[in-house]
Amino acid sequence: MPPPPVIRIPRDEQPTRDKIGTLDVPLKFLDQDYQELKKSCFTNNRSYVDEKFPLNSSSIDPKKKLGLNMEQIKWLRPSKIVADPQLIVKGVSRFDYSQGSYLGDCWFLASVGALTFQKDVMDQVMPVGQSFGEDYAGIFRFRFWRFGKWIDVVIDDKLPTINGKLIFVHSNTSNEFWPALLEKAYAKVCGSYADMHAGLVSEALLDFTGGVHVHFETAKTSIDLWSLMNRAAKAKAKALMACGTFVGKTSANTVLPNGIVQGHAYSVTGVYKVKCQEKPVQLVRVLNPWGKGEWTGDWSDKSSLWDKVSEKERSRCRSLANDGEFWMSMEDFTKNFEDVDICCLSPDFLDSSSECRWTSTCYKDSWVAGTTAGGCLNNKDSFWRNPQFRVRIEELDKECSGQCPENILVSLMQNHEKRNRSEVSNYAIGFSVFAIPPEMKDVKLPDKFFYRKRPIEGSGSFINARHVMRFFKLEPGEYLIVPATFNPKECAKFILSVFSKSESHRRNKKPEMTYV
Repeated sequence: MPPPPVIRIPRDEQPTRDKIGTLDVPLKFLDQDYQELKKSCFTNNRSYVDEKFPLNSSSIDPKKKLGLNMEQIKWLRPSKIVADPQLIVKGVSRFDYSQGSYLGDCWFLASVGALTFQKDVMDQVMPVGQSFGEDYAGIFRFRFWRFGKWIDVVIDDKLPTINGKLIFVHSNTSNEFWPALLEKAYAKVCGSYADMHAGLVSEALLDFTGGVHVHFETAKTSIDLWSLMNRAAKAKAKALMACGTFVGKTSANTVLPNGIVQGHAYSVTGVYKVKCQEKPVQLVRVLNPWGKGEWTGDWSDKSSLWDKVSEKERSRCRSLANDGEFWMSMEDFTKNFEDVDICCLSPDFLDSSSECRWTSTCYKDSWVAGTTAGGCLNNKDSFWRNPQFRVRIEELDKECSGQCPENILVSLMQNHEKRNRSEVSNYAIGFSVFAIPPEMKDVKLPDKFFYRKRPIEGSGSFINARHVMRFFKLEPGEYLIVPATFNPKECAKFILSVFSKSESHRRNKKPEMTYV
């Protein structure tokens, strides 16, 4: 099989110059045009009813997994629930909402909690200018990033209720409805409310931002995680953070004696350092999307340790409200939380040095049976058929390389384009990184190369996930990145994103990534 031509992709340049799918020109989800639909409502003097997300069980629980009595459910507009409905009351806050009892979408709501801290990002997801005022027509719009494209999602404002009460997410202020409408829009994207049951916070964080995502297991990472979280919290480019607890012996959300819920997603809402008896203590603030239930150990709301810090720090940090939010030390955080997800609009938070900048390449491709779906390295005869991507790592000066040894972030996302999220069966995916010998430049590496060479880095174990990533260090040189499914002949589209560190004075030089 002859090698395909070499294509050089300038870093920082989109694979297509077409603006469709950007925030300025988002794709119309299910071909629904918000402006045209709203105009039609005014012309016909009626409130909008969304025929593509019907008011029946197919939009709530098509496979009857949630244990709801559908005969009890009534779809009501906010004006039929309260007298004075508002989209937002006194601004958007992480304390605005509480999770419903029927749907396990804490992964989504933990991401929403992080979203409330970033007004610019919130305005991207929930475009401004919408209300229940004079311009009201029963129609609302939201925007999400899905597999490299921004989509514009239209919904009506009829919400599922039982006895006049919202059955899923509900606001703590009875006449505020942005959380319920946001959840409905995301449910529509997923296929139904039930399709939102169980998930990873990384999914929603990426869908809210289209940003740079990193995931760390707290017990296994060698990175100074608190410092990275602190940089993300202060980043100008707007970062969202969330974390998850260890799963217990069952899948149930068991509340431990210390107040932590097992197998549960939380928002990370603050990172701060205090002095306790002249010793610095690294703290992390965490929010339970249930809106209640808090950590009861050191640095919790009622901990006596708060009496040992300055009054200024105590008044800044401490809260006695039972609102689901609490502080804990970084040491306790790593013992009680299994992983952390950070999603930021820019990769600059990865390193604190002003001498460094991060450049990026995003490339879309697919695994096709018989041609480019070669499977993992276990399949020596076909692995070489997988798409191959080359990247050059530049040598950095000491001021840049010394701040953070990791100099490359590789992210791989698969896309199956199923209408219902629960019907997606993600393949086990991963990637391998090989050092390229000088004599093999600009050619697709043949099968013999992979018989002789072992990868020097990679994503680790192949896992059944929508998205995998790895943040690591490579020495200066040329490398080959090979994304793959575990088994050959597994077909899917994918997005490979590569972020690499360079010196800031090289801003005008365009480094290259090569696809062979």
